[in-house]
Amino acid sequence: MTTHSDPTPTTAAPTASWRRWSLLVGLVVASAGLLAAHISFDGDTFQNCHYLGPSTRMYVTAWAAPACALAALLLLLALRRGAHRRGQRPTAVWQGCTAMAAACLIPVLLLAQLATLYWVYEPDPSGGQDCSGLTLMHDRVAARQR
Repeated sequence: MTTHSDPTPTTAAPTASWRRWSLLVGLVVASAGLLAAHISFDGDTFQNCHYLGPSTRMYVTAWAAPACALAALLLLLALRRGAHRRGQRPTAVWQGCTAMAAACLIPVLLLAQLATLYWVYEPDPSGGQDCSGLTLMHDRVAARQR
């Protein structure tokens, strides 16, 4: 007579709560990535010394980055409240510690993202002179070469 028992897994599958904590980390990373993408799109505003204004992708990243950061902040508050209600400590396991460390970046990211959002709607920084006034220097150099 043989009995077959189901093998027990050596590692437990993460609970839904810890998957949500990893979602929090993902939102913080996405928020930082969107901020970096927005900064890399900064060259879209000028072409051949003519101010074109912010591109669509600059507007999208400027709005999506703080939205991800705020979603991460709201998720952090909801997860901490739920953990305390169940009598758990969120920082008792490594997922919670990682999420809390990532959440410490949220205020810094939000300040930088709100500044970039302000700069997207800022008027032409060159004051209508194109290339931030460098055309005047270009004209002076051209006049000296003649």
